[in-house]
Order: sequence, then C-alpha cells, then structure tokens
Amino acid sequence: MNYRLPDPTPGGFCADAWAYTAELQRAIVRHPFNTALADGSLPRERFVFYIVQDSRYLFGFAQALAGAAARADDPADAAFLAGSAHGALAEERKLHAGYIEQFGLTESEMAGVATSPTCLAYTSYLRAAALSEPYPVLVAALLPCFWVYQHVGSTILEATGTTADHPYGRWIATYADEEFADTVLGARELTDRLAARTDEETRRRMLTAFVRCSEYEWLFWNSAWEREEWPTAAWLPDAHDPVGGPAAGSGGDQ
Repeated sequence: MNYRLPDPTPGGFCADAWAYTAELQRAIVRHPFNTALADGSLPRERFVFYIVQDSRYLFGFAQALAGAAARADDPADAAFLAGSAHGALAEERKLHAGYIEQFGLTESEMAGVATSPTCLAYTSYLRAAALSEPYPVLVAALLPCFWVYQHVGSTILEATGTTADHPYGRWIATYADEEFADTVLGARELTDRLAARTDEETRRRMLTAFVRCSEYEWLFWNSAWEREEWPTAAWLPDAHDPVGGPAAGSGGDQ
C-alpha cells in the first residue's frame, strides 16, 4: 500500500510522517498496556510476555540496523547505525535482565513463551527491508522503534512525574532518558537528510515503511496485552522455536 504524502512542510519528512500518523501515535500512548504500565497496575504476566517478545524482537531489529550501517555512504552515519545496533543488543537487554531477575523468571519459563505472530511478523518485515528495500526506506522503517518508544516513555514520565518506587520505573526511565532522546534525534536527522536528497517515489516508500512499522508498534503492545498465541497451535505437535526455545505452536523464526 502506498500512502499519499502530505504537502511538504518546513520540518521535512519526519514532521510530515509524524503528522500523518498522529492519531495512531495517540492510540499507542492510550493503549491499555501503556496506560496500565504508566499507573503501575500492569499485571506481571503481561509484562513478562512483553519482555520475552521484546528480547526476541531486538535481535531482528539489531540485524536490520547492522544491515543499514553496512549500506551507509557516510562514515558518521555508519557509526551511528552500528552503535545503535550494539545498543539494542547491549543496553536494552540490560533492562530486560533486570526485570527477569526482579520477576524471578527461569530459562524454562521464558523458553515456554512462543514467539508471537506479531513479533515474528515485525522482525521479518525489518529483515526483509534490510535485504530488499533502498537504504532510505530501510532507515525510515527503523525509525518508529526509536521514536515511538521515546514518545511513550517521555509521555508516561511527564504524567507520573517520577519513577521512584514505580514497578516499571526502570523501563520508563530508559526511554525517557535524555541520552536516548539524543539517539532519536540522530535517527530523525538521518532520515530527514536521506529523504531530502531522494526522489518522490522513494519518499513515498519511506512513508509506507514508517507507517507500517508504526502500526507494528501498536500491534506489538496489543499482542502483549492479549498475550497473543498462535491460533493454529491446537492442530500441531510441540515444535521447536529457533528464537525462543521449545514452544508449542511458535511458528519459529522462519
């Protein structure tokens, strides 16, 4: 599906793309998962499901970032993208490890959670973009994961005022952090530069990718809220999930 670009504005591609998805971005912040996370009432089992899925998503996200770094035509951009790939696998996994320890999760408990259809679809979309889309389109596809998380985290922090004694305070602080905000600004600046020097058709494909991945962001939180399962699992024997370990009906990573 191609999306009609709004009339150009002084803010560039990112301002247009955010304006185009404004109602969706509001729906993401208002999603029951994020409102419950904000007030601290999010049930443990839903957050655990989210953490397991997010840890698997981040691996695919980092692979796509590494692919973008390899295709960058500017050394500074390549360094930024490669550093972001490292951050996805290192810094954010520290956050996951803290909650895994806090909740007393065992390896077997985590392995028993199947990779959700949404998680598999989102990571597959990013991996496909890394292989088949033009470099500017790939960068636009990667942007929502940065920008949406920073928007949600900072919005929650503004509403709560503090993360002290909050059960999900570390999550909020990670994505409302000024250093993370700087990373998001870097990703937006790169996307705007690439859009400014490309043709109209590529800009349309960039918008399509940005919108689709913003939609996947909503779906990802919704899948955690619903603890999404494979509806086909009832008709299949136990299968091995190459990403998450043995899990019935996971669908695997391929």
